[in-house]
Amino acid sequence: MAVWIPDRILVIKLRYVGDVLLATPVLSRLRESFPKVHLAMLVNPGTDDLVRDHPALDEVLVLERGNLARQWRFVRDLRRRQFDLVIDLTDADRSALLSRLSGSPMRLGYNSEGRWRGALYTQVVEADRFAMHTVRYHLKAMEALGLAGSPGAPLLTVAPEARREADRLLQKAGVDGARPFVCLHPGARWWFKAWPAERFAALADLIQTETPAQVLFLGSDQERSLESQIADRMKTPLRSLIGKTSLRALAAVLERAALMVSNDNGPMHMAAALGVPVIGLFGPSDPAIWGPWGDGHRTFYKGLDCRACFHPDCFRGEQNCMRLITLEEVWEAALPSLVSV
Repeated sequence: MAVWIPDRILVIKLRYVGDVLLATPVLSRLRESFPKVHLAMLVNPGTDDLVRDHPALDEVLVLERGNLARQWRFVRDLRRRQFDLVIDLTDADRSALLSRLSGSPMRLGYNSEGRWRGALYTQVVEADRFAMHTVRYHLKAMEALGLAGSPGAPLLTVAPEARREADRLLQKAGVDGARPFVCLHPGARWWFKAWPAERFAALADLIQTETPAQVLFLGSDQERSLESQIADRMKTPLRSLIGKTSLRALAAVLERAALMVSNDNGPMHMAAALGVPVIGLFGPSDPAIWGPWGDGHRTFYKGLDCRACFHPDCFRGEQNCMRLITLEEVWEAALPSLVSV
């Protein structure tokens, strides 16, 4: 019996930075299984640079935003590409609708909430999103296609021009190229996923007084206020690239770090994908599902039941899940990676 081999595959992941990166093992599995296929990925604006240089991809599509006319033009263009297999890793209504509108005759997707979107796929992937790491969850779609195998690692490719940009940024930030540096990322998409700014400041001071390493703070524009809070509390020099890096340049900076200490966010997963040891600080999210992938990482997670006050408020005060992560335990976890650098 002949084995069906698709000509054109579209993978959809309309989420955030970390989610897209944790979906990249699917791209590698598809390329290994179908070496000659045209493989494309559809992502949200602002996450495309994560996969722009992925060696498995032939094309990166960015979801059109704006009025209905622009969105309809995007759908028409999607249909013209004539994908014969769409794999929707998003588990959401919008992406399911796009899968159906693509015109592809074969459409795989997730429907963890048991909603109407399941009818838009030709096959619903059976998987419990809360029973496994997100990398394994994504790869369940590959198993549904008969493409089983050991889970691969998320892949982040750093472009040469990004490395040149990192050289310039590190020099401008005052990072001594002859000494190792540690990246600290104090930001999170929601405030209740963030370790207190004063503890990041204290950790930076400990690293810069007790080890040979320098500290470099990272973040987007939304972390500017955190940068000011941290600077006011630090006793040692502040080096920061907060609000100054593109995703590509951020990757090039991260790949040189001796260690990354971060809240649960996309840059944490970027560091792990680049082989940098990570200390991940987790609050409402379980690291068994969302933790950095691979060996050599540490996570702190107090496992509180956050359902009573998850969003937008937390009423626990000093018993907040992030405040329960102490400076001392994070410092002790960081020290072994720094005493020998």
